[in-house]
Amino acid sequence: MHSQHIFSHTAMTPIVGRKATGLVAATFTPLTPEGEINLSEIRPYVDYLLEQQGVKSIFVNGTTGEGMSLTVEERKLLAVEWCHQGKNKLEQVIVHVGCMSLKDSQELARHAAEIGADGISVISPSFFKPATAALRMFLQEVAAAAPAMPFYYYHIPAVTGVNLRSRDVLEGIANQIPSFQGLKFSGSDLMDFGQCVNYSPSHWSLLYGIDEQLLGALAMGANGAVGSTYNYLGSSVNRLMSAFDKGDLPKARTIQFQVQDILCYAINLGFDLAVNKQLMSEVSGLALGPPRLPLLPCPHPKALSIAQRLQQILGEQ
Repeated sequence: MHSQHIFSHTAMTPIVGRKATGLVAATFTPLTPEGEINLSEIRPYVDYLLEQQGVKSIFVNGTTGEGMSLTVEERKLLAVEWCHQGKNKLEQVIVHVGCMSLKDSQELARHAAEIGADGISVISPSFFKPATAALRMFLQEVAAAAPAMPFYYYHIPAVTGVNLRSRDVLEGIANQIPSFQGLKFSGSDLMDFGQCVNYSPSHWSLLYGIDEQLLGALAMGANGAVGSTYNYLGSSVNRLMSAFDKGDLPKARTIQFQVQDILCYAINLGFDLAVNKQLMSEVSGLALGPPRLPLLPCPHPKALSIAQRLQQILGEQ
């Protein structure tokens, strides 16, 4: 991780950080069996991503990390440890700082800047659902609390229920947020995503977040991908991206279909974040612990069954 990649700027000159590309793991938050954050598991987690999956960037305290179920203080402690353990090892540590409260989001944004994160990201508030102009104002107010931090909007309508077109949110956003550097697009609307790519200046990163249809987003021009499955499927999806870059679509398709087969098997058994977290523990050997309420723990046999199916499918390649 590199703490500063910002050139001097005026209010109207865009900040240019190091462009986020490739695979970005949306990290799970390690908890103890009692449900407290478990910082000691983060160092081996970072090593596992680098050494076993070839994943060099992370997105922390997001949906996969149960960020909205954590306190502001817990999110700060986790961000510090992820940045500390990623220093000089990871290419990017992007910290999600979105909250229902503007003030909490601003506090986390300032903190991320202080600890040397590589970027911040903000999800739409979702209890009071904003219109497009109000969402842009919310994002602007958070970004202004850390004006030198590369800023990414996090679009995930299936979770927030905020069904705005990302392309509309991006309209003129660089004038409001000089530090704006891209989008984490976790939606299935590839037309909207394509319109975002078409609108974006070259220094923005367009990161796709629906793992099972990444190949379609790559064809639309995605610079990389942020997802939970890259915690344990990173090495396979790195091969998918490499095949796409070389123009080997049949190979890229084969790997994408394998990812889909694994996820279809999991969905048929009942697949949610709690199951996903337990699956990561099974595959990696890390002790990630249970989820936090309102998520319920996953029965071990279910996660084990998915892990075995995963190994079977990937063993066929």
